[in-house]
Amino acid sequence: MGRRVRSFLADKGERSAPLALWPRVWISRTTLNEALHELRRPLQVLALSGSAGTSPEPQRIEHSVQLAASALERLDREINGGSTTVVWAPVAVRPLLEASLARWRGRAAQAGGKLELRWRAGEVVLSGDHYGLSQAVDNLLVNAIEHGGPRVVVEVARAGAGLRVAIADSGAAVPRGRQRRVLPALRLAGRGRRGHGLRVVRRVAAAHGGSFELRRSTRGSEAVLELPVLEPTERG
Repeated sequence: MGRRVRSFLADKGERSAPLALWPRVWISRTTLNEALHELRRPLQVLALSGSAGTSPEPQRIEHSVQLAASALERLDREINGGSTTVVWAPVAVRPLLEASLARWRGRAAQAGGKLELRWRAGEVVLSGDHYGLSQAVDNLLVNAIEHGGPRVVVEVARAGAGLRVAIADSGAAVPRGRQRRVLPALRLAGRGRRGHGLRVVRRVAAAHGGSFELRRSTRGSEAVLELPVLEPTERG
């Protein structure tokens, strides 16, 4: 095993790296791939919007550009160092989820599926990073579309003092060879790169004092995101 690792690092020009620094090489590579992954998501949305044959909604385009800028800022930080500006503020959850579903309905249609929102939580506000939360939800939706499908249901309900967001698929994704023609721009997804989106979701959940769990069965998958909410007296 050690010989294979040394050979791999040599191929990458890293033979001279001290043994103690090798874990940093792997951590850095994972972190960079996560940042790249988050940049691909809004670029996919922009590519879909520009190829759908209809006039894209300006608000959806603007938010996708902002998400891309946030991801690019993180990528720049990981490469060049420095800090990333994170705006922590009250976030209305329903508009955030509806915006995410609107961004990915075109992708679901490309895969022969559809997205559905079932809201049973009333008015819910939490304190957090709007862009980070949007990235987490986007990752879960795309994961369900591409690996579960074709019907993806987002159920939102209060869970004690918090909020439970469950994204479930029917476990019957259309094989790639039988999907509708996929736009070349969607190759931005990055073939062969797996798991980065779910790591991002776990990181975002932990940063917001919440939790994330992915449950798989023969009937499909269910991604469950639980987050603390702001009660009316805490909103200021």
